[in-house]
Amino acid sequence: MQSMGMVARGSRILVALGIIISVTACGGGTPSIPTPNPASDSQGVEVPSVAVQTSDQAPAINPNAFVFGVDLDTIQAGAFDQGKMWTFEAPPVDYFADTYGFRPDAAWFEKARLGALRIPSCSASFVSPNGLVMTNHHCAREFLTQVTREGESLLDNGFVATDLVDEREVADFEADQLIEIIDVTEEVNSSLDALPAEQRSEARASLLNEIEARVLEQRGGEGAGYVVEMISLYNGGRTSAYVFRRYVNAKVVAAPELQIGFFGGDPDNFTYPRYNLDYTFFRIYDEYDQPLSTETYFAFDNDGLEDGDPIFIVGNPGSTSRLQTVAELEFRRDIGDRYVLDLLRTRMEVIEGFIQQYPEEAEELDLRNTYFSLSNSLKAISGQVNGLEDPIVIARRKDTESNFQAAIEAGPDLSTRYGSLINRMAVLQAQKREAGAGYGAFLGLGSPDLRSSTIYRAFLAFQVLSARQSSAPPEAIAPIVEELLSVADQHPDLDRSMIEARLRDFERLFGTSSPLMGGVLGGRTIEARARMLVDESVLQDSASTAQAIDSNTLTISDPALDLVRGFLPAFIEYQQAFGPVGPEEAEISAELGRARFEIYGTDVPPDATFSLRIADGIVTGYDYNGTRAPAFTTIYGMYDRHYSHTGDPDWFLPERWLDPPETLDLATPINFVSTADIIGGNSGSPVLDQDLEVVGVVFDGNIESLPGDYIYLPEFNRSVTVDSRAILESLDEIYDSDRLVLEITTGRLVETEQEADSGR
Repeated sequence: MQSMGMVARGSRILVALGIIISVTACGGGTPSIPTPNPASDSQGVEVPSVAVQTSDQAPAINPNAFVFGVDLDTIQAGAFDQGKMWTFEAPPVDYFADTYGFRPDAAWFEKARLGALRIPSCSASFVSPNGLVMTNHHCAREFLTQVTREGESLLDNGFVATDLVDEREVADFEADQLIEIIDVTEEVNSSLDALPAEQRSEARASLLNEIEARVLEQRGGEGAGYVVEMISLYNGGRTSAYVFRRYVNAKVVAAPELQIGFFGGDPDNFTYPRYNLDYTFFRIYDEYDQPLSTETYFAFDNDGLEDGDPIFIVGNPGSTSRLQTVAELEFRRDIGDRYVLDLLRTRMEVIEGFIQQYPEEAEELDLRNTYFSLSNSLKAISGQVNGLEDPIVIARRKDTESNFQAAIEAGPDLSTRYGSLINRMAVLQAQKREAGAGYGAFLGLGSPDLRSSTIYRAFLAFQVLSARQSSAPPEAIAPIVEELLSVADQHPDLDRSMIEARLRDFERLFGTSSPLMGGVLGGRTIEARARMLVDESVLQDSASTAQAIDSNTLTISDPALDLVRGFLPAFIEYQQAFGPVGPEEAEISAELGRARFEIYGTDVPPDATFSLRIADGIVTGYDYNGTRAPAFTTIYGMYDRHYSHTGDPDWFLPERWLDPPETLDLATPINFVSTADIIGGNSGSPVLDQDLEVVGVVFDGNIESLPGDYIYLPEFNRSVTVDSRAILESLDEIYDSDRLVLEITTGRLVETEQEADSGR
């Protein structure tokens, strides 16, 4: 999952904007996408009112209780509806013993923890004693682009470092190894309980910062190679300080071609059967630029798996919403997620058009990777919405919520503190529904992948001019200016198309004849207004922006600022309606999380937080589309897909795969599925057997797993994994990397391919 940066640092308006600017994605499950709150349905669709039922009211008759002959009122929650993303603070030892017949000890869990890594947006693991790290190809694309030299295309052609000296150093790489977990729940809760509810959110943030600084200082402070992160579980019901050893010196070792790492393209994304080699190897180096000596790592399994075998996935699932109330999920279904889908579809159309018109410029801007990421998000969120539209899924969540409410009311102390929270959350969701079309209109306004740089600069510049006019102190203005000057330039045609897309959002959500459209268009067409901004605004490029800010010559008459002035009243109205809701929502969520932990303890795993978890499952196929998906696919099947889709670029094999050596074993398993519980952020996680040996690397989930954001359905949910046998077979037979195969299979590091050839 990509990190989500907040824009605003000096303005209430910018703070609100920061909630709505980022869309993130990572293959291998559902991406985490922060969405703004709230919005009304302004597209002519009637939004049903929310009836909030208090405990002394009789239940309303549900006229839609029967669906496909099923009485929804009889639907019960499943045992694992809230998932199996177990924490290392509370490993499920008894459950593993009862389910798989073995009882892992503390050393087993310690090895599982220390062998795993968290890298930017994804997961990874050590797979040799020499700092060798395995992850997904799609987690490494930006680094492959980064180390590509003039005349090369490492994405298209792949990369294998023949010798150790050929491994290529990458920048901005971080690999975090979790070395310690410190439970600070009692300290946090005792401090916050002494405060009024309205003060707790701000106080909590300050307290966590203090604890983080204290723990880091105890380990040598900044520069000692450690990172401390405060992890809140159960929406704040439990809090821990996670201490990481951070590695930043890394080099690319090997990666297959994009076409084999993303075989099947977008049509096969989130599907199964699959035929992908979605893997990449990095190496971590020490402070002396020598391969890192890693005592704890996961060796590759020699035998592979069979149908029915148990597996364990250790990784960092990004974000889930399994503790959200039903009212929150229904808001997402009807409004929230739908606007995100609209945003993704329209901006992908813009980017696709630009790539086709300006292929060279698009390559320089890395827009292909951007498009892949957005496409991944689109498919994932579409699957989430489809699940929310399933009345049986909602019925299961309602049963979970009903049982939770009953457990709260069964205890007098619990009832007093937590009894009204679910109803209060439902009231807030009703308020959000009435908060206006601003939800969709301003979604993604500041996102680098989805915005017009000119409009975003203008939005920030408007804050600067307003602050200067009101004689705000320089220290209040400086952060906004800093953000303004950091906005990257955009190709003028891409900028213009993004402006047009934003204006069409306004038109769709507020109406052609609305005051907002009159203000932003000034009597012009959308196309003409967009051209005017690109051609005439000094904010279209960074150099002229900096000059205008430094010389204080920027005026409100600038076309881009004039446009902002046209939509700013609607934005402020939206912010004023939404502003009070967000903090109250957060406080209710925190209290509900605390209540859930008090009632269920660690028997119910917390939501994913991009923190280390261990998930378990069984290798098994599943019924779909009137047939049955096998547990394993093979290299045979990959070639069948290629030849069955002759000429289709999504299934076209790279050149070196079209004439493989006779020794290539086509029966080698290439991908397999299991019931393990994963989500976006798990991409690159090692898949391990009972002996903690590598049997694969997870890279995706099936389409049926997409509702996993809010419910885990083991009967349908499948994680999709690259089989370790296919990794070794491809490295040996296709990429002729004896050096890497020798290291993976024996742990022995050799510096040259020639040495490896002679030593095998």
